[in-house]
Amino acid sequence: MNPTTMQAVAAGLFALALIHTFSTKFFEHLAHTRPAHAGVWHLLAEVEIVFGVWAMIFMTLMGIMEGFAAAMQYLDSRNFTEPLFVFAIMVVAASKPVLQVSSAAVQAIVRILPMNRTMAFFFTALGIVPLLGSFITEPAAMTLAALLMKDTVFAKASRRLQYAALGVLFVNISIGGTLTHFAAPPVLMVAAKWNLDIVYMLTHVGWKAAIAVFINAGVLTFLYAKELKTMPYSTQSPYTGVPGWMVSLHLAFLVAIVIFAHHPAAFIAVFLLFMGVVAAYPAYQQERLILREGLLVAFFLGGLVVLGGMQQWWLQPLLLSMNETTVYFGATALTAITDNAALTYLGSLVEGLTPEFKYALLTGAVTGGGLTIIANAPNPAGASILKSTFNEGAISPLGLLMGALPPTIVAILCFRLFPY
Repeated sequence: MNPTTMQAVAAGLFALALIHTFSTKFFEHLAHTRPAHAGVWHLLAEVEIVFGVWAMIFMTLMGIMEGFAAAMQYLDSRNFTEPLFVFAIMVVAASKPVLQVSSAAVQAIVRILPMNRTMAFFFTALGIVPLLGSFITEPAAMTLAALLMKDTVFAKASRRLQYAALGVLFVNISIGGTLTHFAAPPVLMVAAKWNLDIVYMLTHVGWKAAIAVFINAGVLTFLYAKELKTMPYSTQSPYTGVPGWMVSLHLAFLVAIVIFAHHPAAFIAVFLLFMGVVAAYPAYQQERLILREGLLVAFFLGGLVVLGGMQQWWLQPLLLSMNETTVYFGATALTAITDNAALTYLGSLVEGLTPEFKYALLTGAVTGGGLTIIANAPNPAGASILKSTFNEGAISPLGLLMGALPPTIVAILCFRLFPY
């Protein structure tokens, strides 16, 4: 490995960004204990800005060291479709009409499950909604699950339950999008190159992921049954009053954005039309759309695209030095400090990989998708929605890691013990 100067600089800034990401809880604590500069500490505690800020520093350094033209050429070579898509799908999925139909569907499942209503809701939100991500995409499923659970569970839960639920949510979203070949970012990155279709995903990956999702949701539900039973659960959805034609129109927007996920000009056009409808019919919307949260998440992912594009010089040789077994566990671990889609993308650049190696890399990448906020593209979306319910308004990286380890182990067992 012989990195160029800019690659070495990017690796150093990437490491600093990781340290910053894992330090946001500390900065949030400073904001509460040192109010004189609370604004600065709050800004540094925003996990969604971390990679965007460090990416801007990197681009500034590149402009100084190699010239403005070289910096702009590199920036133009990056693909920002995923950050744009996550922004659009987050905002549409969090609109009142979509939440109304989603809440109604969850309520219907809750009524037929033979258990306490809060427990049934908890299981449905952590077990059914993540699998829905295989069809409406993982960012949309994350947004729906986080919004539905925010006031019902997270705002009332103990600290232990908060982190346990967050860990299961992140892991289940990461593996729950693998029933299809178009919904999970790490799968999407390699689907065309590796000829992955819905049949392959269902027969080789999806059914194992579904088993792990249900085990994770079920075990957590019964482990915290006593606490969940103390939480009041209303059968009346907070999202009501939107007529059927408006719900149908918003669902059409959602589906269109998913269909055009690879074509930013098309899905942004659909999104702008959606914004026009929102402005024309404000009575059928919430008080505000989650534009701020969506933009922050897009900024985070955009920064990851810029800095991550310079990490190939050490990531790819590291992956290729492993066999099928070690690459699975290596990908699971590396996902925690990189984006899992970046790992599978790097794998897709290599010719002659065996089917077993591809399977190991793909399943390893999705297995580790819940360990940190940066491990999977939808995680910042969930964190931005739920963090206000946590102590001091910040999510502890260590707390998330501890909460995600048990469901990650379940995913490992399902992907490794069941036959290929």
